[in-house]
Amino acid sequence: MNLRALRRSLILRLVGISLLLLLIVQAAGFVVVQTFIVRNARAQIERSLDVDERVWRWLLDQNAVRLKEASTLLASDYGFRSAVNSGDADTIQSVLENHGARIGAAMTALLDPRMQLQAASPSRTAAEYQSAVDQAVPALVAQPQGSQIAVVNGIPYQFVMVPLRAPLLIGWVLMGFPVNETLVSEMQQLLSVDVAIQIRDAAGAVSVPVSSLPPRAFADLRDFRMGGEREIGGETLLVRAVRLDSGATSARALLLRSLDDVVEPYRQLQILLGVITVVGLVLFALGSAFMARRVTMPLRSLVDATHRLSQGDYGAPIEHTTRHDEIGNLARSFDRMRLDIAGQQDQIRRLADIDRLTGVPNRERFRSALMDAIGPGGGGRPVAVIALDLDRFKHVNGVLGYALGDRLLQAVAERLGMQARSSQDMIARLGGNQFAMMLPGGDATSAREMAQRIIRAFEMPVAFGDQTVDLSAGMGIACWPGTAQDADTLLSHAEIAMYAAKQRLSGALVYEPSMDSSSAGSLSLLTELRRAVDRNELRLFLQPKVTLTGQPGNAAEALVRWQHPERGMVPPLQFIPFAEQTGFVRQLTLWMFEQAVVFLAQPQVRAMSLQISINLSTRDLLDPELSNRFGALLERHGVSASAFCLEITESAIMDEPLRAEAMLNRLSEQGFKLSIDDFGTGYSSLAYLKRLPVDELKIDKSFVIGMAADDGDEQIVRSTIDLAHNLGLSVVAEGVETVAILERLRALHCDDAQGYYISRPLPMDDFLAWHAAAAEGK
Repeated sequence: MNLRALRRSLILRLVGISLLLLLIVQAAGFVVVQTFIVRNARAQIERSLDVDERVWRWLLDQNAVRLKEASTLLASDYGFRSAVNSGDADTIQSVLENHGARIGAAMTALLDPRMQLQAASPSRTAAEYQSAVDQAVPALVAQPQGSQIAVVNGIPYQFVMVPLRAPLLIGWVLMGFPVNETLVSEMQQLLSVDVAIQIRDAAGAVSVPVSSLPPRAFADLRDFRMGGEREIGGETLLVRAVRLDSGATSARALLLRSLDDVVEPYRQLQILLGVITVVGLVLFALGSAFMARRVTMPLRSLVDATHRLSQGDYGAPIEHTTRHDEIGNLARSFDRMRLDIAGQQDQIRRLADIDRLTGVPNRERFRSALMDAIGPGGGGRPVAVIALDLDRFKHVNGVLGYALGDRLLQAVAERLGMQARSSQDMIARLGGNQFAMMLPGGDATSAREMAQRIIRAFEMPVAFGDQTVDLSAGMGIACWPGTAQDADTLLSHAEIAMYAAKQRLSGALVYEPSMDSSSAGSLSLLTELRRAVDRNELRLFLQPKVTLTGQPGNAAEALVRWQHPERGMVPPLQFIPFAEQTGFVRQLTLWMFEQAVVFLAQPQVRAMSLQISINLSTRDLLDPELSNRFGALLERHGVSASAFCLEITESAIMDEPLRAEAMLNRLSEQGFKLSIDDFGTGYSSLAYLKRLPVDELKIDKSFVIGMAADDGDEQIVRSTIDLAHNLGLSVVAEGVETVAILERLRALHCDDAQGYYISRPLPMDDFLAWHAAAAEGK
């Protein structure tokens, strides 16, 4: 573990904080104990110094009594008094010296009644005796029973004075005893207290003539001016200064007791407390670390578990869930979260792969399976893809509601699943109303067979209560190996073929490169189409319509042909679907309408009262300027809108019903005749027929061609004719290939017919010739 991680360690923090708190408590306790010990020691020393001071004064008093007795004994000595009376100086001096030596007096003197020095022992000089007399005598005269301290030559002396009578007062005996090491030692031995005598003369000089302390401490004692605490020789001493009456010279006895000596017995206690503190800290640290580890190890385990969860591993259970403490509660919460997340992830994966509405795989799952099928794992087996787009689904949502639309998608998915050959076939919803089917091992033939099975499965309407919905769809087929090299392109080709099938109403178509408006060839085709309009390469053809009375009709359907300078005549199926995909169909429609208007504006054509039908696509109906463009061309050439019949497929209306219906109403108000093209191919809606301004129904050629061989087709044609007439609409049948079909339509009271039996689409000049010939032969 690196330093940064160590700093962030929860164990270190817990142990550190615990130790810090314990250390603070112990330190506070140690400080309190130390303070108490020192304060108690100071109080103890102060009490001892009180005793010391009393004992010191008592010793001085006892010493004074002893001196007083010795002095009295000398004063009562008959021989001494006789010597004094006789004035024998030698005898007096000898007695003073001998008696002083006998009792230990350092200074012995005889004063006359006037307190003048008369005689003295020879141990000191006359000046010293005079100094003693000057200092001690005045105080002793005032208090003859007491003693007086006088400093002589820097040495303190305790003086006493007694009268000398014979029987009258003949003088005074003055005796001085030095306050020396003997007294100090006696004091130290008696009370274990250090004593020092401090002398300060009149000039302020300080000396310590007597002390129980080592000589090195004298300097500190000389600087000491008052009682209190003093650091002397590295030792803390408490000092009590006792003033000695000494006249002009200040003399003090310093009583000193060591604070360290008093505290010393407590040092062991402090050391023991320190050892206990250290041991306690160590034990506490170990215990805290152990407890913290018991807490942090499960937490570390939970951290590892969160890392596994973040990496998507939800299988490993969380540890410590059996504990009955907070860690156990946390672990159980983590484990519940793991299970919840695992469930959510499973649901997300299902949602990522499965369409929630229908329960079949979605586009991404289908794409992934398709990649696997055509990838190395597929073994090189061929794959066919069918893309399917339901017809009129927007209409179902708009009329029946989105809920019923959802149920319709579920029913479609169910029916598609029933058509699967095996479990290897995959049904998927690509989005909206689009589905797809993958056929592993399938080719174009098997895909067409599957498409026919789907068409037959869709023949049965879907019933939702009292609502019945017819099913139909456009399907596109793409196969691998082929033009597509990857899954995305293969699926795109299937969708392109699907859109082409819907536009051509072909049911199912296999992908061809010409369908792909995104290919390089298609891009060049779009450029060529634009150039064809500019260079007048397009041609307007007219396919005649006749009444079923056999008379030549005055109507025709306009069709476009492309006379390419290099390719020759290009079939409509090679560029019309492409134009619808790219939106260029609007330019083609406008070009056809303008050519037809110009044709009708010719004088010979005006006399024919010809009506031309023009097809409109979905993109045309969604162009909001369509009616304005048509009106401008009609006005420019002076042609009436009634000269045109605009044919629209029901699929064009159903894609955007509201916008398409609005445009059709505007066109009808302009005077255009409207016709429903390819009626009966599964897009029929009676509700729209009732609501739209339609004038004509055009029966799809697939029913007309099948009349000769299929009674069912004839029934559809008959029903359509009857329905149209009941609605007040005229009927046109396209795809008349034989005279038998023509006669049958006449028997069914069909109004008009067109087809190759009557005439192929003709150039405009040929149409005029055909019309003239037909008029001559009537």
